[in-house]
Amino acid sequence: MPNLDWNRQMWTEESTWTTAGEEWSTAWGNSEAQWFGSLYPRLHRLLPARRILEIAPGFGRWTRFLLPQCEHYDGIDLSETCVAACRSSFSGYTHAVFHQNDGLSLDAVPDESIDLVFSFDSLVHCEMEVLESYVPQVISKLSPTGIAFVHHSNWFEVIGGEPTEPSLHHRAASVSAAKVAALISSNQGTVLVQEKINWGSVTLDDCISVFGRSAAFGGCEAAVIENQEFMGEAVLIRQFQYPYSSHLSQCLSPAP
Repeated sequence: MPNLDWNRQMWTEESTWTTAGEEWSTAWGNSEAQWFGSLYPRLHRLLPARRILEIAPGFGRWTRFLLPQCEHYDGIDLSETCVAACRSSFSGYTHAVFHQNDGLSLDAVPDESIDLVFSFDSLVHCEMEVLESYVPQVISKLSPTGIAFVHHSNWFEVIGGEPTEPSLHHRAASVSAAKVAALISSNQGTVLVQEKINWGSVTLDDCISVFGRSAAFGGCEAAVIENQEFMGEAVLIRQFQYPYSSHLSQCLSPAP
């Protein structure tokens, strides 16, 4: 079970971060192809955003795409290794601040200040105890019309609530789309979109939840999507979009 201790040890001590997280984007080709082929199409109506909070940025795989899209950026991570790496890598961005937390608190960020909360390929490893702490805080941190885009586990639904088989990708066994939707609703939030997705498998192991404050979005009905072709998208992106990313970056780079 990927509890807080597991996450702290994994991302601070055990993970070597030799490719700064790029190894988790290889199904798409690289993180650039994944961002523009998969994530940005889902996010483009939410960007640019005046102030962005990224939860668990790791070594900044997505941070580099978020920073040009905001006036102020906060990154919060449990791992001191990740925070130090981001502070070094993005030291030239004066509007970016990185904070280390205890894996449960977002106190470093003022309430009602964030226009976009973003977390992808990180909180899938967090059990309900973490989401039960984070989700109410996320809603309180959002500006009146702010939006959260959070990628989390749906493994509880896949296994029918019985932890009889482990997830191949360390997905949290206690988390499901339905549980997160109920948690959002009970904390004065409204779900706008929930997209259940497969991740390296044929089952809908994960979910992307997009939500905001009920005061602004209470009249909106949630769009629920079951996308068993998420990894199929990755195949197409790697085959047809990644060559632009990889080849043109080489061709357009200054000659030595």
